[in-house]
Amino acid sequence: MNWNLVWPILIVILANTFYNVCMKSMPSDVNPFGALMLTYLVAAIISAVIFVFMSGPSNVGVEMAKINWISIVLALAIVGLEVGYVFVYRAGWAVSTASVVANIGLACVLLIVGYFLYKENVSIQQIIGIILCMFGLVLINL
Repeated sequence: MNWNLVWPILIVILANTFYNVCMKSMPSDVNPFGALMLTYLVAAIISAVIFVFMSGPSNVGVEMAKINWISIVLALAIVGLEVGYVFVYRAGWAVSTASVVANIGLACVLLIVGYFLYKENVSIQQIIGIILCMFGLVLINL
């Protein structure tokens, strides 16, 4: 097993677990945009500290100059993701199924995006996998 492949996935799984528990636990009377504003403020401070530490104070300007429009589109995507999950859980989805349904749907969409946008190969196994995922989504939501 290649540890360089494993540890990032473990971080994603751990962070996503905390993420979904926090989203499911957000009080229903809290304005989601106020909560996200505080969340992003704290995340910005943490990111800034790590950024300066990793790049070195003298390289901050050089590194910032490399950033392009992708960061703004990513910010819009993140806000959509966060608000979507807040409303998914407020609509009554169970924490045990909401993320599964969202991630299966995401995996199917990204397979298509990968094929058309990045010219990635799609195998017969992946097509069968999408069909099985769709069947799984039907079973999960019955």
